Amino acid sequence: MHIFLHFLIPAIVVGLFFRRDWQWAYFLLMATMLVDVDHLLADPVYDPNRCSIGFHPLHGFFLIAVYLSLTFFKKVRLVGIGLVIHMVLDSIDCQMTNGVWYV
Repeated sequence: MHIFLHFLIPAIVVGLFFRRDWQWAYFLLMATMLVDVDHLLADPVYDPNRCSIGFHPLHGFFLIAVYLSLTFFKKVRLVGIGLVIHMVLDSIDCQMTNGVWYV
């Protein structure tokens, strides 16, 4: 369900706010999922009970603040929105899986 939401929520956001350039907008939002490349640094690479927020380097609190700040600049707004959506969904997954919002 969690991974499905990483495709559905951006599609909803694009459908509501970026209809004119929906293909480009959805592509950029999907490209922000590359932030999960930092999972390759973990051992094991995939642990269904691990909370990404605060554990993986690109899921840290300072960078989440940077991602949020990107939403205020038009040229990188879609990248910021995609990264913020990703972090919010990962945080919700932490809450659902482990009962915490972050590590």
